Amino acid sequence: MHFTIQREALLKPLQLVAGVVERRQTLPVLSNVLLVVQGQQLSLTGTDLEVELVGRVQLEEPAEPGEITVPARKLMDICKSLPNDALIDIKLDEQKIVVKAGRSRFTLSTLPANDFPTVEEGPGSLTCNLEQSRLRRLIERTSFAMAQQDVRYYLNGMLLEVSTDTLRAVATDGHRLAMCSMRADIGQADRHQVIVPRKGILELARLLTEPDGMVSIVLGQHHIRATTGEFTFTSKLVDGKFPDYERVLPKGGDKLVIGDRQALREAFSRTAILSNEKYRGIRLQLANGQLKIQANNPEQEEAEEEISVDYNGSSLEIGFNVSYLLDVLGVMTTEQVRLILSDSNSSALLQEADNDDSAYVVMPMRL
Repeated sequence: MHFTIQREALLKPLQLVAGVVERRQTLPVLSNVLLVVQGQQLSLTGTDLEVELVGRVQLEEPAEPGEITVPARKLMDICKSLPNDALIDIKLDEQKIVVKAGRSRFTLSTLPANDFPTVEEGPGSLTCNLEQSRLRRLIERTSFAMAQQDVRYYLNGMLLEVSTDTLRAVATDGHRLAMCSMRADIGQADRHQVIVPRKGILELARLLTEPDGMVSIVLGQHHIRATTGEFTFTSKLVDGKFPDYERVLPKGGDKLVIGDRQALREAFSRTAILSNEKYRGIRLQLANGQLKIQANNPEQEEAEEEISVDYNGSSLEIGFNVSYLLDVLGVMTTEQVRLILSDSNSSALLQEADNDDSAYVVMPMRL
C-alpha cells in the first residue's frame, strides 16, 4: 500500500472518523483506524462496535492498493501538526506505516486489517432520502432532552418514528420531552420506530455539514445507516421499548401564555444565577398580562424579574427547573413562543407561536 495525499484532504475525514474511536479500548484494534486503498479511492473506517464511520477521499494520483489499521489518535495528531500545505506520503513497509511529509518522517505500528471488526449488515427494511439541513434541524431540536446515563437504557438515545410521509424524532429523560416532526417522502404506511443510541445521534449530527446535500437513511432491524457523498455512518439500535410519548403530551391546558422568546430567555438566565445550584428551581407567577419569575438559594439570596406577556386568565404559581426551560428556548427560532399550562402540578407544553412541528413538555417542580 502506498499513496500520497494533501494534508487538508486527509485531515477532515480523519478527524470525524477518529471521533468515533474510543480512547480506552478492550480490543487494541478498536483504537485504530482502518485504511483501505482501492483504485484512486482511500477509505478510512473507525468503530467502537456500536457506531461505525467510513470516510471516503478521492486520491489525485494513482496509488498502490492495500489495507491496514493504524493508531487513529497518533495519525490524526501527526496530520494536525504538519504545515497546512503539506503533501503526505504514506507507505506500508514490513508491517509498519511510514508517514513522510517534507523533512518529517514517522513510523507507526499497525495491526492487520482482517482483525478489524465490521458492523454486521442486517436487511434494510426502509430507505429514505432527506436534505441534510432538515435532518440536522430535527436532531438539534430534540437531542438536548436525551438522557445521559439513565438505568432505563432506552432513554439514553432518540426515538425515530416513521409513518406516512413523516419522520419524527422524540427524546426524553423522564423530566422533559422534546419532539419534532418533518415531512419526508417515505412510502411507509405503518408506524416504524427505532431507538438510536445517544452517541450515534451526536456523531450523525456532526456529519450533516452540507445544508444542500442529501443523506440517504436505511433503517434495518438492528442498525441505522446514513450515507452522504463522503461518509457512511452505521449505528446499532437500542433494543428496548420507548415510552408512549403521546400519553405524555399535556391535553386540555386552559392557560395560554404568549411571550417574546428572547426576553423570556434573558429573564430566565438572569434569575437562574441565584437559583439553587443543585436543583435549579425557579418559581413562575402568572397574572393578567404579566409573568413574575423568582429564584432563591440556600444562602438566602433572591432574584426577581417581571416580564410582560400576552395572558388573560386566572393567576397561577408553578415551579420549574430553569435549565429545562432555557434548553427549549435555546433551540427555538421564532420571536414569539407559547406556553400552555393547566395547574401547578401538571406539565407545561411549550411551542413556537406559529409553528406546530415541534413540541416540548417540561414537568413542574415542587419548590
